[in-house]
Amino acid sequence: MTSMQLGLIGLGKMGGNMRERIRRAGHTVIGYDRNPEVSDVSGLAELVDKLEAPRTVWVMVPAGPATQSVIDELGGLLQPGDTVVDGGNSRWTDDEKHAAELGAKGIGFVDAGVSGGVWGLQNGYALMVGGEAEHVAKVQPIFDALKPEGPYGYVHAGKVGAGHFSKMVHNGIEYAMMQAYAEGWELLEKVDSVENVREVFRSWQEGTVIRSWLLDLAVNALDEDVHLDKLRGYAEDSGEGRWTVEAAIDNAVPLPAITASLFARFASRQEDSPQMKMIAALRNQFGGHAVESAKK
Repeated sequence: MTSMQLGLIGLGKMGGNMRERIRRAGHTVIGYDRNPEVSDVSGLAELVDKLEAPRTVWVMVPAGPATQSVIDELGGLLQPGDTVVDGGNSRWTDDEKHAAELGAKGIGFVDAGVSGGVWGLQNGYALMVGGEAEHVAKVQPIFDALKPEGPYGYVHAGKVGAGHFSKMVHNGIEYAMMQAYAEGWELLEKVDSVENVREVFRSWQEGTVIRSWLLDLAVNALDEDVHLDKLRGYAEDSGEGRWTVEAAIDNAVPLPAITASLFARFASRQEDSPQMKMIAALRNQFGGHAVESAKK
């Protein structure tokens, strides 16, 4: 194996563990983070200065303005022949813009959708990569270090933007799968006849067509809190679910399950759902069904 150098910007939950996994594979990682306690250098200029040309720099910061500012700064520091990887959750349209901006300076750009969360250090990270073959090839030893062992967990998905687009669809599917497990769990909890919902979920972990890592994680959660009494029913969305639905509209592709799962998260943030008020009022109007007064 050829050992290589990598500059890694952003050493949070994902980035910090990625640095460790890459180092364990025998590569040199120079990491920068705004938190000096975890950073190897004081700034981007020092990071670039410590890397030998041709340099490879991996950006692992929040999507949007944070990523844009880092890429703008790198564009002024790097040289032709260097390569930038955006491994954050950027929108694929941003990738096309960044590739053009850096390409004008002779700097390669690769987008990498990274999945693995807090388990990636131990299990490896699934990687979906977009970019020109020559740029991807320069980063391949790092991809090989990060991916899980075995034949799966890495794909060069296509052109610039294809990696993040694939990760976005992955997250959209994840939304719908989580929603299906959640709905099934709620229904099981509701009926009197099912006395041990957690063990029903556990029984599905082997031999069923719905077994998955998400199911395993659901069982873990139920082992910690059997009826999830400690949690509030409130779920954020990272943005990728929205982008998936927007892309579906742009391409006239029907995504009813993924769209419904995103809207269910929006509903979770309403203490007293305005929609349900209207539904209750209408049921009362046409059928004389009882309505509950709002709590003062």
